[in-house]
Amino acid sequence: MIAVKGGSSALPYDMLRTRILQQARQNGWRRVGLVSPTAGCGKTTTAANLAFAFRRQRDVRSIILDLDLRRPCLNVVLGQDARGNIGDVIEGRKDFRDLALRLGDNVALGLNDSATETSSEILQSRQAQARLAEVEAQLDPDIVLCDLPPMMATDDNFGFLSNVDCVLLMVAAEETQTAQIEATLRHLGDLTTVMGIILSKCRHVAGAYGYDDQYHYA
Repeated sequence: MIAVKGGSSALPYDMLRTRILQQARQNGWRRVGLVSPTAGCGKTTTAANLAFAFRRQRDVRSIILDLDLRRPCLNVVLGQDARGNIGDVIEGRKDFRDLALRLGDNVALGLNDSATETSSEILQSRQAQARLAEVEAQLDPDIVLCDLPPMMATDDNFGFLSNVDCVLLMVAAEETQTAQIEATLRHLGDLTTVMGIILSKCRHVAGAYGYDDQYHYA
């Protein structure tokens, strides 16, 4: 499912955006990670649609970062030509403002034009924390959403998740195994706070507002 820009199909993403903002404000959170146990759970598609949802919330400044450096595809989902690689920003070779793309007046996108072989070392480096702080100082966002690699595929997240305030866990209905969810939650419990679980690919009948409920937030 490609990113949606508005209309009834955008309502689930707007609802998710509102829940994220509510909990972030209540808890003083800014950095939100988006993770999944495995690939194919709809994580990047959700990140792309949240980018449009945050754009519609004009009084909120947000940054959307593709930190799945091994298999970056947020640029493909959004249909954008990236200007470089977030790894270059973390390692100090490029300024984020030279790489970032704007979505409206209030959303900055950090996309990748290629994969990074040393993603684990980059994300777990001390520089990652420092560069993220620099980006926030430059743009002063209300929310930073990080699209992160699947938890069970690599060790990329294990050193990086201490840099986020919380995570949303994406799981796919009828695809993600219970054992995978439980193992992922155990790992996340040692690393950060779980804001909620998003169940994607639900097969619900159209609800009271006339759209298919594709995501369930727990």
